[in-house]
Amino acid sequence: MAEWQPYRESLRVTLARTVGIALLAAGVVAPWFGGIRRWPVLSLLMLWPAFGGHWVDVMFLNFLRPRLPDDRIVQGIARVVVWFAGGIVLGLGVRLTARALLARPGTLGLTWAIAGVGFVAVELIAHGALHVRGRPSFFNGLG
Repeated sequence: MAEWQPYRESLRVTLARTVGIALLAAGVVAPWFGGIRRWPVLSLLMLWPAFGGHWVDVMFLNFLRPRLPDDRIVQGIARVVVWFAGGIVLGLGVRLTARALLARPGTLGLTWAIAGVGFVAVELIAHGALHVRGRPSFFNGLG
């Protein structure tokens, strides 16, 4: 088995990155979900996939990956399955938070399948950007 190094990052760096992502993402979707007046609440909702998603990946990297066979296909499939399941859980968090904070939350168009597939897509895009920059990622098997 490979000797996997645990993933470590300071909470300050994690918070700066994920809060920035949540603020930006909320600004992008605000026109379709009530306009700029909903931007603060949408930012909070976006923290679920941004900040929560970070911890889904850390759980895979530090807990599950060391226990799996070294085969890249097995590792890749397991990671996508974890992302899908994590997306469902994070989508539930978004839905419950929206219900608590918004007078008329609607469904936000978020089903469990959309949440899972959407989170996988976001992670693949993020890891694609890391890969293009030469950083450890899903695509090179180093991250």
